Amino acid sequence: MKYLIILITTAVLFSCKPSSSSDDPMAELARLKDEKTALEAEINKLEKELIASGAIEKKLRTVALTEIKTAPFNHFIDLQGRVYADESVTVTSRMPGALTSVLVNNGDVVRRGQLMATIDDGVLQKNMAELDGQLKVATDLYNRQKTLWDQNIGSEVQYIQAKNNMESIQRSMATLQESRNMARIYAPTSGTVDQVMLNPGQAIAPGVPLCNIVNLDKLKITGEVTESYAAKVKKGDKVVVYFPDTEKEITTTISYVSKTINVTNRTFTVEALLGKGDYRANQIAVMKIVDYSSPKAISISVNLIQQSEDDDFVMVVEKTGTENQAVVKKVPVKVGQNYNGYVEILQGLKEGDMIIHTGFQDVSNGETVAFSL
Repeated sequence: MKYLIILITTAVLFSCKPSSSSDDPMAELARLKDEKTALEAEINKLEKELIASGAIEKKLRTVALTEIKTAPFNHFIDLQGRVYADESVTVTSRMPGALTSVLVNNGDVVRRGQLMATIDDGVLQKNMAELDGQLKVATDLYNRQKTLWDQNIGSEVQYIQAKNNMESIQRSMATLQESRNMARIYAPTSGTVDQVMLNPGQAIAPGVPLCNIVNLDKLKITGEVTESYAAKVKKGDKVVVYFPDTEKEITTTISYVSKTINVTNRTFTVEALLGKGDYRANQIAVMKIVDYSSPKAISISVNLIQQSEDDDFVMVVEKTGTENQAVVKKVPVKVGQNYNGYVEILQGLKEGDMIIHTGFQDVSNGETVAFSL
């Protein structure tokens, strides 16, 4: 009881001191802060004495603990990637005209050289028929003239003219045949037909696409990496590829690293091969390139790291003999790489340490606390 009387008396004496706020507000603020500090010190002193005498029971703060364990820790370079087909070809014609037939549909598997469509070649056929008649006549005249020339009958000029006329018509026929071949559209590569864009009767010309052919057996994913990682990313590095649309994740390796920096956005290109799977050309994915890996590391949530003027530190506990009670210990730590909210601890913690993950901001070094796991 006498301690309570002293406490009340102290508070009354402080409150009865003359105020000088009207004269100097800053001085008044300083005086009040001094009074608060002195009063808190007196309260703490009395509490300790009362606890020691058993007059009151000390209330322990309760914290939650986590046991430190080692596990692999990886740091990734995150970037957006795009699925790219090495063999993705737009099929077009070599001559203008109207399509007479389209022999493929979306999803068809075709082989290189397979006939895919035909173009109206009626005029060419008529020209070839006319030229074929001329060729027959020219060939007959040449054969007759050659027979006479072999018998030393007739002039050499007549023989040469007959031969030249026949060969000229033959060349014209070959040209028309080549033009007729251009009226046939063949598959330039093997793969799967995608996006047939024209139907029979529609016009086509060089540069106008008939369809696309995609070889889904040779897919890769490409991405652009910031220039600052140029020294860290190399061929053979492990990369995790995540497809958000299908929620699928695979692991592969970098197969190509560009030696050129894009002057516009200061990035360089990386590529990774994809195996067979349910992928789509131009599909978007997240590429996570591993630029740092530790197979047996200690890592904790970055939120558990506290900072002082001198260093970073965490709060751990050392168990006492009393059940569910421990003493708080402030432990300086050296941090390393951090990724996705977790940071690697290089020095300060070891496997088996008990770290405070809930309530660590409310306790002080040397304080006894109650804990739960």
